[in-house]
Amino acid sequence: MSFKVIIVDDQKISRQLFETFVENDQEFELVKSVESAGMIDVYLARYKADLIIMDVVMADGSNGLDACEYVKKNYPDIKIIVVTSMPEAGFLERARKIGVDSFWYKEVSREPLLDIMHKTMEGKHIFPDSVPEEEFGFIKSSELTRAEMEVLRELTTGAGNGEIADRLNLSINTVRSHIQHMLDKTGFANRTELAIEARVRGIAIK
Repeated sequence: MSFKVIIVDDQKISRQLFETFVENDQEFELVKSVESAGMIDVYLARYKADLIIMDVVMADGSNGLDACEYVKKNYPDIKIIVVTSMPEAGFLERARKIGVDSFWYKEVSREPLLDIMHKTMEGKHIFPDSVPEEEFGFIKSSELTRAEMEVLRELTTGAGNGEIADRLNLSINTVRSHIQHMLDKTGFANRTELAIEARVRGIAIK
């Protein structure tokens, strides 16, 4: 008997690589490989799955963690491995909270994904010890404080200082202060450059 696998990843190269892992291992059987998490409910209504390999950020705007939450609420016996190349710390935190079984960083994880798959199906939970560091202007992404990261996530949505203050229950002056501190640390010219670089590098995504 083999474990039935659904792959959800919008990057064609990653998806094909994962497909190869599954197809070349007798313990796994590929039943579906798709590029969007938006119809996970439809896929699971049609296909039986024992394991889902789930990316987080999809090109069509669908969110892999939202899909994971749906799966864990409606199909709690299905194992999920979240895979991502983005060092957004919030992804790892939310995955744990949702009850995802394992978490794997595409570019930096030392343990091969296939090993994670086997261990996950054995009932083990494999999570990285820390979020990968990313160059962010003059600093490493890990040098941002938790409060700065919260403001930065909101900044990447295009929100103004007042809106960010309301969302985070902060004063406008506090928001301004956090943004200025991040500009001083990173050396970026302005808040727009700060937000764009954070999103492009996957450091802060909401």
